[in-house]
Amino acid sequence: MKYALINPPWRFEGSIYFGCREPHLPLEFGYSKALLERAGHEVIVLDGQLDGLTLSDIGSELNQYRPDFTVITTAPSYLFWRCAPPELRVPQEVAGEIRHRAGTLVVVGPHGSTTPRSTLRKLEADLVIIGECEEILPKIAGDWNELSSICYRRNGEPHVTGAPHASDMEALPALHWPAQTIQRHHHHHHRFDVAPQGPGAEMEASRGCPYHCTFCAKDNFRADFRRRPLAKILEELDALIAGGIKYVYFIDEIFLPNQQLLGAMADRGVKFGMQTRIDLWGHEMIDLLADAGCVSIEAGVESITEEGRALLAKKCKLSTDQLAEQLVYAKRQVPFVQANLLTMGQDDPEAIEAWRQYLIGHGVWANKPVPLFSYPGSPDYTARWGAPDERAWERAHEEYLRANGDFSDVQDERPIPLVQLELP
Repeated sequence: MKYALINPPWRFEGSIYFGCREPHLPLEFGYSKALLERAGHEVIVLDGQLDGLTLSDIGSELNQYRPDFTVITTAPSYLFWRCAPPELRVPQEVAGEIRHRAGTLVVVGPHGSTTPRSTLRKLEADLVIIGECEEILPKIAGDWNELSSICYRRNGEPHVTGAPHASDMEALPALHWPAQTIQRHHHHHHRFDVAPQGPGAEMEASRGCPYHCTFCAKDNFRADFRRRPLAKILEELDALIAGGIKYVYFIDEIFLPNQQLLGAMADRGVKFGMQTRIDLWGHEMIDLLADAGCVSIEAGVESITEEGRALLAKKCKLSTDQLAEQLVYAKRQVPFVQANLLTMGQDDPEAIEAWRQYLIGHGVWANKPVPLFSYPGSPDYTARWGAPDERAWERAHEEYLRANGDFSDVQDERPIPLVQLELP
């Protein structure tokens, strides 16, 4: 069978999306391609964002390739599955352009993992994969009635089978990207110490998170914490280094202390960035992190009060003063350290600003608190409205716009209502 894996040519005007707008490696398609080829299928990846492809370009490629299955993802990369653009505008545009030449149209990503029926309807797709897609894609060439973690029409009605799929991280291969893909990847994600002087890349050392913070949209994908085998991480990293990359960003939901991995990174001399919780790192491990080549830490603090962090189910064992001390210590060792904050009604605005200015005065960037979007699939959404239904994304989006007059210092324009962003 012939598979075409499409990462759309993303655009974000009018969106509440606050993730990075630069192209990133589509890790989910990298794994999927390797497993599909291992199963004897033929595969092409059309990356509209990284390769600068227009809708017409993608359509022309499919005209020549004539796939049996065409797969569209609804988030720019695995890095942003948990904070994807809520709207399906761009995937809808791709689907409309290619539907008559796509073969079987398949959708993967966070939207279908959380709200499979509405995603199937909005994209007029044939099949939606629920959860992580890599191990399911080779199986859809068989009998769908025997598959779990999918949504498709049976007797004209959407039919859902099973729970969201979680991939076996020990079974996923080390990725080896084409040279031209790496050379096009100029972006160094979340790096601010120097200008890029060579290609960057993204990797994951683990998937999922052992914590269950209320704001995190991971219940229906990337939920359980799973480490990748060290040997596969290093095989992939060594291939990237041989391909000329100068920086790698670990997309892990939470990059946990791992002495073996950090020791191996130190041996290779490559710079890297990651996101974590600073309360999980003691001074000795922070020193090891810096020695390993870390130049960027994005640390989730969320609230400056213990009450606020408890409300978010952070299970943080440090006080606010101790968190500040850890962040300042990390900044002495690592060029860029950021403390992420969310808007919390329990936190006094003057106290927030005083805490921010203290950290900024010591070189740590602390953002102005960002309003919380209740992503469908997050504990926060479920506590407010119950299990996500057909209108889950619209409901969360409407409440976000209603509740917030100001948004964040990473959004340049007022978002547009979801119903205006998506195609009718």
